[in-house]
Amino acid sequence: MPPLIGITTSSFIAPATGWAYNRTYVGCIQAITDAGGLPVLIPVSINSETRRQLYDRLDGVLLTGGEDVTPALYGAEPHPALGRTDPDRDRAELELARWSVADDRPLFCICRGHQLLNVALGGTLLQDIPSLVRTTINHDAEQRNALIHEVEIDSSSRLAAILGATRVPVNSLHHQAVDVPAPNLCVTAFAPDGIIEGAELPDRRFVLSVQWHPEDLFRDYAVMRRLFRAFVEAAGGNPAP
Repeated sequence: MPPLIGITTSSFIAPATGWAYNRTYVGCIQAITDAGGLPVLIPVSINSETRRQLYDRLDGVLLTGGEDVTPALYGAEPHPALGRTDPDRDRAELELARWSVADDRPLFCICRGHQLLNVALGGTLLQDIPSLVRTTINHDAEQRNALIHEVEIDSSSRLAAILGATRVPVNSLHHQAVDVPAPNLCVTAFAPDGIIEGAELPDRRFVLSVQWHPEDLFRDYAVMRRLFRAFVEAAGGNPAP
């Protein structure tokens, strides 16, 4: 039986009708399927008890990209450039991240997920790179599959072992970033301007986060497929590198 991978969703209200939806990016579903996992969407609209019942049936959890994280969750006031937030999603993903870490259940976090993991474990965020960081890199590029900059990866990290490289080009679609890393969270990758691009918990089977979007690159780059395959294999009971 392929491992069941829970994929988080976000809230969406259709402007024309006011109808409420829970949705996720199809690239994440396709990347998990390609890696041999069975994707299961986790509705953001269910209560904590129901979410726990669903979580208990999963072999791994994927925290996806999306909205900004609510600043109050890491003790900050909203920055003028703060974008849309989704408090229901924040609550759901904080629970899922903390449950996964406590239970040593494989957890892979992408973009917003990378930031959310840091907040869940006690870290803080930069709310707006353009106004807070001196950089020539456009971290919020419009093309999802465009390679914008390279990341430098710690050679001793699990991330480097999975990718088989210590320097890879990546896409970039974010205006927020990890600021102060959470205690025990090991930072593994940086952009040339110092933005934190990867993190992991070395004492867990698989808790790994990246700031870029490998779900937009896995079709064209084998190095990105390795991330999803390592995650799905860990969820299936096989140790990650």
